[in-house]
Amino acid sequence: MSCTVAISNSPVFSPSRVPSSLFCKSSLSSSSPDKSSLTLTHSPSSSSLSSSPSSPLRFRLQKPPSGLNRACGDGGAGPSTSPTISKRKRPARLDIPVMSFFGGAETPAPAAAGERREEVEVERDGWYSVYCKRGRREVMEDRYSAVVNLQGDPKQAFYGVFDGHGGTKAAEFAAENLDKNILDEVGRRDGEEMAEAVKYGYLSTDSEFLKEEIRGGTCCVTALIKKGNLVVSNAGDCRAVMSSGGIAEALTSDHRPSREDEKDRIEKLGGYVDCCHGVWRIQGSLAVSRGIGDRHLKQWVTAEPETKILKIEPNFEFLILASDGLWDKVSNQEAVDIARPLCVGIQKPELLSACKKLATLSISRGSTDDISVMLIQLGRFY
Repeated sequence: MSCTVAISNSPVFSPSRVPSSLFCKSSLSSSSPDKSSLTLTHSPSSSSLSSSPSSPLRFRLQKPPSGLNRACGDGGAGPSTSPTISKRKRPARLDIPVMSFFGGAETPAPAAAGERREEVEVERDGWYSVYCKRGRREVMEDRYSAVVNLQGDPKQAFYGVFDGHGGTKAAEFAAENLDKNILDEVGRRDGEEMAEAVKYGYLSTDSEFLKEEIRGGTCCVTALIKKGNLVVSNAGDCRAVMSSGGIAEALTSDHRPSREDEKDRIEKLGGYVDCCHGVWRIQGSLAVSRGIGDRHLKQWVTAEPETKILKIEPNFEFLILASDGLWDKVSNQEAVDIARPLCVGIQKPELLSACKKLATLSISRGSTDDISVMLIQLGRFY
């Protein structure tokens, strides 16, 4: 009599997938692999290798495998005795190193290894909230950064939203490094020449990323709040919109090849801009004209941001930083009108609800892009 061993759900034959999206700043560990189960069955007939949906692999052993008591042959317990199986040791816990997703000092709770999140929700005591929703891509390419209490001062902070393309690496890199590079430049200038400090923070982050020789790029929008000033910058088509007494005020201008000044700049550098299926692109490829990364188009795609500096005033209510997944479907004033009742004039502002409401509206209007919305209460910094 021969024996058949069926191995089901073994990690060797059903490898768990490495997570395709990583959400947190802190490092994560995977849970233990699924237990492997062994079953022993009598096989009186001599058949060749067989398989079934419930048993990914069957193979025949002419001798009982080690670790199993003999259920047949000499010294067996008899036909009425069921076979026994010695316990296998649980495989050692796997620690899978991961990159951070949605970098920053304050981030969502860790995702379990192998989990692919469809959305991210963060709310921080009425100061700011973030809601991110994955679009049609297999992995979400948007990231955010939030660093509060700069230098121990609760009225200083840095926020950013990063819309990656061609992969997640550029957005991850910017979320992890742009704030540090900008603050280093601000420190060198003793808080003066803020626009120049931000500019060189963006450019140095871009230069560092290009040295990594990784494909992809990212659009950026950032807000630095320091010494009563609101310093808003962007490179690409992420946008910042402020509610000033209920009136929407765009603090950034999208960098797209369709902009006349951007088109002229690209053509003077020897590039070309054309329209394909209603979308203007550089070299027939990229639909944004500024950003971090994009090595293959770096001659024309600059990381230099445009910056606006405002003194925070009492009528500055809140700031929306968002990727184009929102702005392609929702107008500036519409976004303010929807968010304002949840943010202004109520005892407990519901910033996260406002972010989710905006993203849901964009989706209902046909957006299939990743959507990231960050809402910041400006009254707390006045």
